Amino acid sequence: MNIKSKVLIIAGSDSSGGAGIQADIKTVNSLGSYAMTVITAVTSQNTIGVLSIFSVPPLEISKQIEYTSNDIKPDAIKIGMLGDVKVIKSVLNSLSKIKAKKIVLDPVMVAKGGERLINKSSLKILREKLIKKVTLITPNIPEAEILTNKLINTKEDMIKAGKKLIKMGAKNVLIKGGHLKSKFIYDILLEKNKISVFKNKKINSKHTHGTGCTLSSAIATYYSCGKSLKKSCENGIKYVHQAISSAPKYGKGHGPINHLNSIYIKKKFR
Repeated sequence: MNIKSKVLIIAGSDSSGGAGIQADIKTVNSLGSYAMTVITAVTSQNTIGVLSIFSVPPLEISKQIEYTSNDIKPDAIKIGMLGDVKVIKSVLNSLSKIKAKKIVLDPVMVAKGGERLINKSSLKILREKLIKKVTLITPNIPEAEILTNKLINTKEDMIKAGKKLIKMGAKNVLIKGGHLKSKFIYDILLEKNKISVFKNKKINSKHTHGTGCTLSSAIATYYSCGKSLKKSCENGIKYVHQAISSAPKYGKGHGPINHLNSIYIKKKFR
């Protein structure tokens, strides 16, 4: 397989390998592209929960972004866990310096157990500055509720929230519908003058750790290869759906998905 593109990942590390920068690398590589990384935090966690979080100093985050990109220019950037205001400001400053054009933001704000991972000051700068800087923002329903201060109970609510995010300055929004109680999952992409709905049958599984990280990285990878934003979202959603359906069922809690579902191994390497 020839390498198709280069993707820079800005995110936290997950020691269990199911989410965060580990899931991002696996996704980018599995889809045929080259992954570069900027680590924003180191977490000690497993499928049951997070034990601790160690934040990387903002200056070191900026150094990683700029020094890496000055040598190997990324075709797209994926942003995940950021943390506090200083980190967000350092990322914004560095993104301006490297003049990145294709940026996918997964606004990590709520843990799998429901606890908030972002404070009010960080939320403010994310709302007012960061979402305006990126090409696509990919909130799930709880994250979209936090960003818009609106409850979301239906597909129509998802569309309203997406439109509000566009008014707030987001260029494009993909709201992930996995939290709605339904036999199907509806993921809704809002571009400035167009709405696209992606429908998939819901897979009843507790092994969904890292799906948000994986989807945003998959979208960034397809987008970096020159596919349209809509096609990148469509392909990314299919990739995650297949990864959930073939999950290895590791761990006692919310286990990881199968990031290698897209790889075919030639007979001579088996």
